[in-house]
Amino acid sequence: MQLSKNFSLAEMIKSQTAERKGIPNTPDDVQVHAMAMFCENILQPIRDEFGSFIVSSGFRSPELCLAIGSTINSQHAKGQAADFEVAGVDNYELARWIEANLPFDQLILECYTGGNSGWVHCSYVENGRGETLTYNKHNGYVHGLKEDG
Repeated sequence: MQLSKNFSLAEMIKSQTAERKGIPNTPDDVQVHAMAMFCENILQPIRDEFGSFIVSSGFRSPELCLAIGSTINSQHAKGQAADFEVAGVDNYELARWIEANLPFDQLILECYTGGNSGWVHCSYVENGRGETLTYNKHNGYVHGLKEDG
């Protein structure tokens, strides 16, 4: 099932942890709709701008959320978020592009230490918060996108 021109449901629910631990990672219709909206509004425009990339973490069932130390109320569990990187694109620059061009709900530059380190977490809901954060192990979450964490 295609969620957007270049993103499939199979791609958004793939999880190595779920596969390794035998955890079902099957969304319901509401979560599939949320993933389609996320792909159309966030992931597809990124692919159109930067080319092909892989989502490292998309949808997570409640059981999968708990298995990785997340919460069952995560936007990943609602089909509204994903973590990703674009090969050859600095994650800070990618986050800045998203901030300037896309209607995100929450945008987090995670574990960035320069270059292509860390990853980008982004969520989408209609009329979202437009919240930007940077996360690292030393400072936790801070508001805004910070090149130096």
